[in-house]
Amino acid sequence: MTTDPAAPNSSDGGVSPIPDGLRAAAEELFGSRLDLASRYACLLATDGVVRGLIGPREAPRIWDRHLLNCAAAAQLISSGETVVDVGSGAGLPGIVLAVARSDISVILIEPLARRTAFLTEVVEDLKLDNVTVHRGRAEEAAGAEADVVTARAVAPLDRLAAWCLPLARIGGRMLALKGSSAADEIAEHQAAVTRLGGGPAAVIHCGEGLIDPPTIVVEVECIARVRSKPSGKTARSGARSRR
Repeated sequence: MTTDPAAPNSSDGGVSPIPDGLRAAAEELFGSRLDLASRYACLLATDGVVRGLIGPREAPRIWDRHLLNCAAAAQLISSGETVVDVGSGAGLPGIVLAVARSDISVILIEPLARRTAFLTEVVEDLKLDNVTVHRGRAEEAAGAEADVVTARAVAPLDRLAAWCLPLARIGGRMLALKGSSAADEIAEHQAAVTRLGGGPAAVIHCGEGLIDPPTIVVEVECIARVRSKPSGKTARSGARSRR
């Protein structure tokens, strides 16, 4: 990986220090794999910035805005489940979930070569044997039969459902990490979600009492298999500001 010479490097054991006030939450969410999370934070704040996957202004907020925000959603995933992360970008939330939960399998789907290159290097660097990186569009992976399909800061709920629900098994779930407008999105797009085979969308607050603000997740169960042709651009993601 290409990194800033002045910054710590994971190959030298470099880690990203946890800001004051966040250690208790980080320890709770990552447990014995906290050092691994710190190494990933270092990669995001250095190589991720250099390669344009993380905005320079996001580097100081890696822990609270990104790692802890994503890790809190792990409480919604059961042991042994397979997770497909759509538009994984720099690995948010897919890499974070794989670090926090060694008992799940994670498939990262990302169409851009420079992003999949970064993800592959991160997986190798952190020795994440529960992660697979797939370069391609979500539409190309339809029928993946995943237990859980995740997405973060990618698109409105209707387009997310079009990309994500075809990848879930019947009875599987889409978990979309959203912001404060989640309830409004549901009101606007529930009809489209239903047409796409999804059940009633629910807003879940993860990490309450542990992180502030808590992580807002829209959960939708896949209840029917529907063929769809999603409009708009291909799912793309990264460390973007939450809506």
